[in-house]
Formats: sequence, structure tokens, C-alpha cells
Amino acid sequence: MTANTDYATLAEQVKAWGQELGFAHIGISPASNAAHAEHLHNWLAKEYHGEMSYMAEREGLRAAADELLPGTIRVISARLDYLPDGESCDTILSDPNKAYISRYALGRDYHKLIRKRLGQLAAKISAVAGGSHRAFVDSAPVLERGFAEQAGLGWIGKNSMLINSKAGSWFFLGEIYTDIPLPTDPPQEVGHCGSCRACLDDCPTGAIVAPYQVDARRCISYLTIELKDSIPEDLRPLMGNRVFGCDDCQLVCPWNKFAQPSKETDFSPRHQLDDSELLTLFLWTEQEFLDNTAGSAIRRIGYQRWLRNLAVGIGNAPASNAAVLALESQYPAADEMAREHIDWALTKQQGHVV
Repeated sequence: MTANTDYATLAEQVKAWGQELGFAHIGISPASNAAHAEHLHNWLAKEYHGEMSYMAEREGLRAAADELLPGTIRVISARLDYLPDGESCDTILSDPNKAYISRYALGRDYHKLIRKRLGQLAAKISAVAGGSHRAFVDSAPVLERGFAEQAGLGWIGKNSMLINSKAGSWFFLGEIYTDIPLPTDPPQEVGHCGSCRACLDDCPTGAIVAPYQVDARRCISYLTIELKDSIPEDLRPLMGNRVFGCDDCQLVCPWNKFAQPSKETDFSPRHQLDDSELLTLFLWTEQEFLDNTAGSAIRRIGYQRWLRNLAVGIGNAPASNAAVLALESQYPAADEMAREHIDWALTKQQGHVV
């Protein structure tokens, strides 16, 4: 760290630089996060993390910031809005023949974009004050929502999302760990959910088992993205046409009436993923899947889980000969796990085809 640094002025510069880089909000918090670490510990003890073993294996790192960057005393939290312009979510969800893909995944993968900008912000800080800095974007064991809440970016709602009273919850978070003693920002918004139960009552699978408690094993985002094996049969009918992630708890949140479409062109829908038929996406070859999901968060699940998820959606769709033919035509391309879901969908379809 350089001598005679005015850290209060530097903190204001950091926020101004963040805005120049496209971030909607920058906040600074202490690196300690005991209350949120305890909440995580209790969540893990209930095994709500399902097959996400890395959550438990790296729990200690989430509670000790300086193990990821020795000497860390501050966390700079950054918010980047992602809600794209596009077809209405309700319009897609109400059409059982369409595929609903979580809004965050319609455009380019956010990880590289945000990490690059956080790297640029860290470089600016280093040029002025020296020190050590490390940027994170959902890529390391960081209690990002906890730090963001402490830094005044919002409050953690009953659906476990971070909510901002002026912007809702349609945004990504990123962090910079630093050993620079910047002045911290006070939490500005805590507990504004009040008596509202919209997210609990509207969760398709009942995954929000209590306020601030999400059982990932029932969450559609977990089932379609994190789960590598078969989706439990009792949950499949509840998934409807949600084939990659789920936004229902955000769609019903009253605070999201304040959300505005993102200005980031990288988050704009690609390949008509905001308005596509289930059968169109299901009939992609593996090469088409790779081509159309290049640079997208969707690619991480791979082709077989893509077929698995879409087969569930087709099984929940109105019966049609076209659906049966599509399911049968993709059977040779499917592995054992995907075929099990195709079989389930065929049973559902053939049981109702007139």
C-alpha cells in the first residue's frame, strides 16, 4: 500500500470507476461475515444442498476470506443488472409448448464479462494504492449475498435472493477481496419483505420450505442445472416447461416492479432462446447444441442433460403425434439417463394422444 493514501477519497473513486465500467452499484464491507456463515452452516446441516458437495467441502473458505487472499480485510461488492428485453416471461410460462429458460441464461455467460471488469477495477485500485486484490464471480467459495447485504446493496429476501428496493433482484454480483483499509458502507436495506409470502406460495415445487430457507433438492434451478442424475419423478410434473433454471420467485416478487431492462447487449437473448418451442430445442443435434450455446451458461449442463430437461417439458406438454415422433427420433442420441426421461415423456404423451 502506498503512503499517504486518502482511503475515503479512494472509496469514492472506486464507486465512480465501477459506474464507468457499467456496474449499477458498488459497496464496501468488512471481510468478516459470521452471521451469514452460520446461516450457511445450518443450511448444510439440513442437507438442503443436495448433490452440491462442494458447498460443504469448501464451507470453511466461505467463512474465512483471508484464506482465499491472505490479508483480506475488505470486500468490494458489485452489482450488474441483467434483465433482458424480450418476450414476456408470463407469455412463455403460460404456453406449455414453449421452453422457459431462466432470464440470466438467455445471453452470453456473465462470468467472463464481470470478471474482466472487476479485474479492470482492481487494476485501477492497485495503481493508486498498491495492495493485493482478487476478483470473484460465482467462481469461488464466497458468501456473496452476505457481503453484498453488509455493503448496502440490498437485503436477502425470503427466497434467499438479494433484493434492492430500487432495482429488484434481476442482477449478478461480483466481488473484489482486498487488503486496502477502505471505509465501509452501512447496510441500507434489511428486512423489507414484511409479511409477504409470494415467493413461498408460488414456488412450483415448494422448494422455499420456510422464509429464507430454500431446499435445493426441490428447486427447479438445481434440478435442471446442478443435478447430474435423474430428476425425481414426483417433481417432474411440477416443473412444467421450465427447462433451464426457474425465475418464479423473482417474477412474483413485488420489488421487481422496479427492475429495468439491462443495457448490456451481451445479455440480450440469443438464438431466440427467449421464445422457442420445446420440440425445436429438443431436436437440436449435439453439434447444434454446442454451436448455439457457445459462450452461454447453458453449455455447462451438456447435451444429455439438455435432452433430459426438455424431455420433461415435452412430457408435461399437451399430447401430440409430433411430440411422440420427436421423442422417438432422439432416442438413439440419448444416453441411459436421458432415455429414462424420454421414456417417461413418451408414457405421458402416449397415454393422452387421441
